[in-house]
Amino acid sequence: MSKMNTQAVLDLIEEIFRAFAQTLRYGVRLIGRMSPPALLGAALVLAFICSILPLALVLFVVFLLIKLVVGATVVGSRRANRRQEHAE
Repeated sequence: MSKMNTQAVLDLIEEIFRAFAQTLRYGVRLIGRMSPPALLGAALVLAFICSILPLALVLFVVFLLIKLVVGATVVGSRRANRRQEHAE
C-alpha cells in the first residue's frame, strides 16, 4: 500500500464533495417533483426519524441499564445471603 500524499487526500475530499453535491441535487429534484400529500408524508417520516426514534432508543438504553443495575443488586444480595447461610 502506497503512502497517502497531499494530492491524493485532496482528490478524495473532492470526490466526496462531488458525491454529496450530486446526492443533494437529486434530493432537491425529488422534493420538487413530489405532490403535496407525498411531501407531507415525507416530512412526517423525517420528523419521526429525527425525534421519536432517538427518544425511543435512549429510553430503551436507560431502562436496560436500570434492569442491569437492579439485577446485579439482587444477585449480589442473594450471594451474600448464601455465604451467611453456609457460614452458620
